[in-house]
Order: sequence, then C-alpha cells, then structure tokens
Amino acid sequence: MGRTFIQPTQDIRDLGVRLKLNPIKAVINGKDIVLVDDSIVRGTTSRQIVKMLKDAGAKKVHVRVASPPMIGPCNFGIDTAQKGQLIAASQSVEEIRKFLGADSLGYLSLKNLIKAVGIPKNPLCMGCLNLDYPGCK
Repeated sequence: MGRTFIQPTQDIRDLGVRLKLNPIKAVINGKDIVLVDDSIVRGTTSRQIVKMLKDAGAKKVHVRVASPPMIGPCNFGIDTAQKGQLIAASQSVEEIRKFLGADSLGYLSLKNLIKAVGIPKNPLCMGCLNLDYPGCK
C-alpha cells in the first residue's frame, strides 16, 4: 500500500487508510495510545487513525510527529500538497489537535530535527518546514 497523502482525491486517500490499517480492539481497548507519525500533511489520514483507535476503545490518543509542522510545499522532489492544503500552514498546533480528535499533539522542533540529522543546517533544504527555500532569496 503506497503513501496515502499523495493520492489524487480525498476519497482514494480515505480508502487507502482503511485498507492498510486494522486496529485490534483486544489490544487497544481501555489503553492510552501514543501514535507516532513521520509527518502530518493535510491531517486527514491522522484524523482517521485517531478515530479508528478511539472507536477500538482507546481511552486517550496522543499524537507525536517526528518532524516539524509542514507549512510549505516541497519544490524539490516530494509530491506534497499546495500550501493552502497543508493543515499546519493555516492552523495552530491546538487547532490541528482538535481537528485530529487527539488528546494531545506534539511535533519535533526544527532545531532538534537538525540535531538528529547530524548535518549542518546550510546544505539542508527545509523550505517545507520554514519557507526558506535554497536559492530563492
């Protein structure tokens, strides 16, 4: 199953999530869950997953994202949405948390992403995270 966020329509993205994820109620019921995702693009996939977990009986669902919020499109190879379709481009972390239906939401900071990658900031393109695109000054 491919990446759902790059599918052409919302209906296809929703179907992809339902096909590839099947919560096991016996494991989830009555527990607090920490959902770790690599990124949140539009938020619709994460929203569905949070709902699926709560429908399976999770007491709480805490979402942690292993990247900073995506606030701009990627112009250098990753097929992401236009800026207006990126949830973090127009909503605060609290607004995104509410949209997802999560009990809490946390992102990796840009500073800690750079630290984790172990490469100096200069050769890294982080335009989708800070709108500073190389060579576009």
